[in-house]
Amino acid sequence: MDTIVMKFGGSSVADNNRLKLVASKIIDLYDKNNNIVVILSAQGKTTDKLIGEALELSKNTEDREMDMLLSTGEQIAIAKLSILLNAIGYKAISLTGWQAGIFTNNTNQNAIIENIDTTRISKELEDRKIVIIAGFQGFNENLDITTLGRGGSDTSAIAIAAALKAKECYIFSDVDGVYTCDPNKISNAKKIPALSYDEMMEISSEGAKVLHNRCAEIGDKFKIPIITKSTFNNKAGTIITDIIEENTIKSVVKKDISRVSIIGNGIIRNTNFIKKVIDLVNKNKLEMLEFNVSESKISICFKNLISDEILDSFHKIII
Repeated sequence: MDTIVMKFGGSSVADNNRLKLVASKIIDLYDKNNNIVVILSAQGKTTDKLIGEALELSKNTEDREMDMLLSTGEQIAIAKLSILLNAIGYKAISLTGWQAGIFTNNTNQNAIIENIDTTRISKELEDRKIVIIAGFQGFNENLDITTLGRGGSDTSAIAIAAALKAKECYIFSDVDGVYTCDPNKISNAKKIPALSYDEMMEISSEGAKVLHNRCAEIGDKFKIPIITKSTFNNKAGTIITDIIEENTIKSVVKKDISRVSIIGNGIIRNTNFIKKVIDLVNKNKLEMLEFNVSESKISICFKNLISDEILDSFHKIII
């Protein structure tokens, strides 16, 4: 029997109606004779709300206490989903990070997972329970709760998938995959059906908020396919795996520090394309501070902020 890990972001579990939608997606894969492990983020803007309330009490909060506070958001979400699944006839159990055996280093607010003891998870799966785990959190050698940093539930999901030798890891959010550019800014941005781990790491490191960077790194290390999909439709998403010798430009990402990055395997060998990029820079009289080309990325730093119109121009010559 295959094990599948499914992670759902905050917008996917924001209220009871959305939890019911999440439950239907879980049941669909469970009924196909799969073991299911679910990782949840906190509901909606819960984490931001908790941070705001803490800062009203003190502007100098202690990292340990913030981890204690922020971890409660995920615990609320997992308990609610477990209550729902059990109510509709599917055996489920919720586990906190420490109950799931997620051991981290001692760094609060940005901890790194060092080991996962899967004994408890495996026992519950053997009983055919749907195991629902709080993302974003673990515990350290002092038995203190630690958190993995913003977006850390993605890392929780792929780390658990690796520890269980899962067949696949699904990352569900409010977008249905990775796009060639931010679809909220570029109207003709196209969804990318497949990416390599290296490309996804480059895209994440440049600030695209699709996948936590450490998630792609762990996926690459343990060769777990990562599939990004939308909770709110059934469209095909983006699959992130090993892609060998595919030389295609995949994505354009703009950071607010006036850097544009163009990502795709084998980009360093595409001299024609590099010339097009330089021509566009010259045509628009953009002042470059730095121009770097690596195996899978062109990164350009500009003196002034780059508008979305310029970003659109890059996108048009590339995609």
